[in-house]
Amino acid sequence: MGDTKRFKQLIESNDSCISIVTHEERYALDIIRQVALDLKCNLWIWSVTGGVKEGFLADSPFIAETETPTAGLRYLAEAKQDSICVALDLAGHLKACSVLRGMRDLIDRFGQNGNTLVMIDCDDTLPEVVKSYTRHFEISFPSQQELVKIVRDTLQHFHRKTPIEIGITKKGLDTIVRNLRGLTRRQAERIIAYTVIEDRRFDDNDINRVIASKRGMIQRGGLLGYVETPLDLSEIGGMRQLKKWLNQRKGAFSSKAEKFGLEAPKGVLMLGVQGAGKSLCAKAIAAAWHQPLLRMDPGALYASFIGESERNLRDALRQTEMMSPVVLWIDEIEKAFASAASRSADGGLSQRMFGTLLTWMQEHEAPVFVVATANDIGALPPELLRKGRFDEIFFVDLPSLKVRREIFAIHLRKRNRDPSKFDLGELSKASVGYSGSEIEQAVVSALHEAYSEKTGLTTDQILLAIRNSPPISVTLAERVQGLRAWAKDRCVPAD
Repeated sequence: MGDTKRFKQLIESNDSCISIVTHEERYALDIIRQVALDLKCNLWIWSVTGGVKEGFLADSPFIAETETPTAGLRYLAEAKQDSICVALDLAGHLKACSVLRGMRDLIDRFGQNGNTLVMIDCDDTLPEVVKSYTRHFEISFPSQQELVKIVRDTLQHFHRKTPIEIGITKKGLDTIVRNLRGLTRRQAERIIAYTVIEDRRFDDNDINRVIASKRGMIQRGGLLGYVETPLDLSEIGGMRQLKKWLNQRKGAFSSKAEKFGLEAPKGVLMLGVQGAGKSLCAKAIAAAWHQPLLRMDPGALYASFIGESERNLRDALRQTEMMSPVVLWIDEIEKAFASAASRSADGGLSQRMFGTLLTWMQEHEAPVFVVATANDIGALPPELLRKGRFDEIFFVDLPSLKVRREIFAIHLRKRNRDPSKFDLGELSKASVGYSGSEIEQAVVSALHEAYSEKTGLTTDQILLAIRNSPPISVTLAERVQGLRAWAKDRCVPAD
């Protein structure tokens, strides 16, 4: 159902107050104007910069002495029956007692005469007393068909000013539109504008520019970030059972798999020793399945305003769905929702956020594969570990003798060294208890020593680096043993 139809239903259900939190004010106003025309309603718009004016024409004159929020609300309260009254950026003014009182009086009056107040704000900062009378309306992300129209309209707009050479293929246009999913209408317009303004061309060569622009926009938002995925599963040592599991499900997102009766996999939880390769696996999964990887920063979800943290999480999940198929990586998930496992001093915020995430994980239908990683099992709420939240829970242990040999070979090759020229057997024996990242750091440390001494890298230099840096399995021995004991009968070994 489109935004206009959904909004029309709200007006017809006689909601006296509707809140729209969006950065797409122009689009929201277009929806309201269309619904007002369809229902033959009067339309009034208030803003602090001019006051109240009739809402159908952009150049309508402002009504004198209605600029202040109190005066504007008082004027709107006298609107005739069958009116839609819009207030722009009113939420911030409701901190004043007189404005809040006028707002509550207006809502009460509209509840009796059938009129509707629509508040359009850029932040969700409404007082709780106002929220209790308010229906929230969520602007959707543009559909694929709408994005095609946005691209064409934007190109036509620039072409009328200065001709643009169009050389895009249908496949290229489909790729660009697919990569615009999950952005707002304004963001999509801006990306297309940036793409053509420099060379006055629009062709298949612009695909990478669109992808780069989208990555920049998403990362500026702070909630989601694109992660480069040059890895494939061959660049990870060991993890044989995990690799087998992933390869079996590689084609499970296709329509052919759906016809066969398969549901798309929803995700895995990866527990394990710090540095053992859990985060590396998240990157490799996306690369192996040829899907983009988004990393959610749980710390950025929490905001100072009441209610905004929950909205941040909902927006991030909604944006992820729009960009699907995609791999969503939630790193160190226990740090984000640890207090949901106990009574906390945040007024129940962590529990509500955690509940929102669990509900989404259980019910979402878009092809989003979640990879959650965790180091501290004791900090995880037990509800997260229940079967059905994830397709599988893997335990990533410290690498075995054979796997350590593979890891040394991988990191030597990455640094343009021939593994056959090193004693991999001796290195793997000397690194008992070392994680994959600790093995990598031993190679890097030995390289620094070789470079400073102006010699070639040798096995002895790597062995010295290993002896000089005790592994986490020694420094945090009790914690590592406790984690292993917990995972023994509860998780599937990744290797």
